[in-house]
Amino acid sequence: MNETQLDALDQSLVHALVIDGRASFSRLAEVLEVSDQTVVRRYRRLRTAGLVRVVGLPQGSRVGLFESWLRVQCAPDAALPVAEALARRPDIAWVTLNSGGTEVHCMTRARTRRDRDTLLLEKLPRTRRVTGISAHTILRKFFGGPDSWAGVDVLRPDQIAALERPAAPPGPDRYALDETEFALLAVLGRDGRAGYPELARATGLSESTARRKVERLRDLGALFFDVEFVPSLFGYEAEATMVLTVPPARLAEVGAALASHREVPFAAAVTGAASLMAVVVCRDTDALYTYLTERIGAVDGVGQVEVIPALRSVKRAGMLVEGERLVDPPPAP
Repeated sequence: MNETQLDALDQSLVHALVIDGRASFSRLAEVLEVSDQTVVRRYRRLRTAGLVRVVGLPQGSRVGLFESWLRVQCAPDAALPVAEALARRPDIAWVTLNSGGTEVHCMTRARTRRDRDTLLLEKLPRTRRVTGISAHTILRKFFGGPDSWAGVDVLRPDQIAALERPAAPPGPDRYALDETEFALLAVLGRDGRAGYPELARATGLSESTARRKVERLRDLGALFFDVEFVPSLFGYEAEATMVLTVPPARLAEVGAALASHREVPFAAAVTGAASLMAVVVCRDTDALYTYLTERIGAVDGVGQVEVIPALRSVKRAGMLVEGERLVDPPPAP
């Protein structure tokens, strides 16, 4: 088997990690009905080859991060260098090259309003050959973050139930991360399955305290574990961003409808002339057309729709993308 291909067991392991990225190898082996050694060997191969990464990420709305979706217009020969420069920033989570190669999309996750404004008002406008910037604040996520994308669907219902964790309690309450927890997240953001000895060394905590911190952050909904891979490994070749104009009175209804679509790994209400954006992943462009005409077309309340193809992923959930491989970003300065 080509090392960039996933067989049935690989796909089952990825699906299991999507459900609980921090599940122990022994628990994964029990659910997948194979030996511990087989699971360890498969996971290490997938990670070493850059095909799969588990990352621990803060839930922005719960911990007070300033999240925005940016559309950066560039001169044709400048878009890729701008995308790569944005991808190197630790406060940028996602970067794609879009719209004929002249537009860069990215998602910011700034710790403070000042950090966000410095990027938007000072650094990007001064970047050579950036011709325009539009910033859209994420108002409400309808799907994404800790939600398990239905596009990876190979396990039986009983296997899924065996791995699912209780959902974090809903509510707008904010949790203020301290510096120790930020240090913990810095490690988990590079390797969501980092061991407790490594987490203890990075934070100055004991292993038992580091374990309790991780579990508490998960229980509070402040931390979730995401599994990143290039969708083409699962046969998804067409990615796009959809920007939809929806009346305010229908926004919650339309957002919930998109969240139920297996083609949508992320959907959110945003500021701007168009009030909803979604990332769409389909098998091919024909399937994208079918999704647009039959699924989106059937949702009441949708006005105008802009479809912006993604030409290249440059960064996914903090991991840089090289071809079909995920690689670690450079250390933060």
